[in-house]
Amino acid sequence: MNEAYAISYYQSPIGIIEIKSVDDKICSVLFVEKETKSISHHSPINNECINQLKDYFAGTRFVFNLQIIQNGTSFQKQVWNSLLNISYGTTISYGKLAQQLGNAKTVRAVGTTNGKNQLLIIVPCHRVIAGDGNLTGYAGELWRKEWLLKHEIEYAQIGEGKLF
Repeated sequence: MNEAYAISYYQSPIGIIEIKSVDDKICSVLFVEKETKSISHHSPINNECINQLKDYFAGTRFVFNLQIIQNGTSFQKQVWNSLLNISYGTTISYGKLAQQLGNAKTVRAVGTTNGKNQLLIIVPCHRVIAGDGNLTGYAGELWRKEWLLKHEIEYAQIGEGKLF
């Protein structure tokens, strides 16, 4: 992957999100403490990502439609792709996700891979919870995971059947 990133920032209701793209694909959507303006520049794909994030936070977007890329092993890519199938406003346990991937014994590897997701919100790792229903692990901090899940539950009924 080319290291010439386009970097943009979006001030979300729960903090600053740094968006990186390369070759017209989003490769990173992460919460950061502050903007690094000296290296920030926009691109059409970053602008589209910001627009879709705005819609998500407004409760009018339930599925993202962006070209994305994440580097990882075939297992990691399989886990990240499976996260895209978790419906808006729902959750799944790490164990159930491992079972769906074909091996319940990979639950720890699924959890570790979930934590390495570089496309927060876009690839909805926040929808994966502990088997007992508790919120565990989130690179964007647990309070944000809780906020995102509550946000989605609030808007899930409104958005039923809307795929945009």
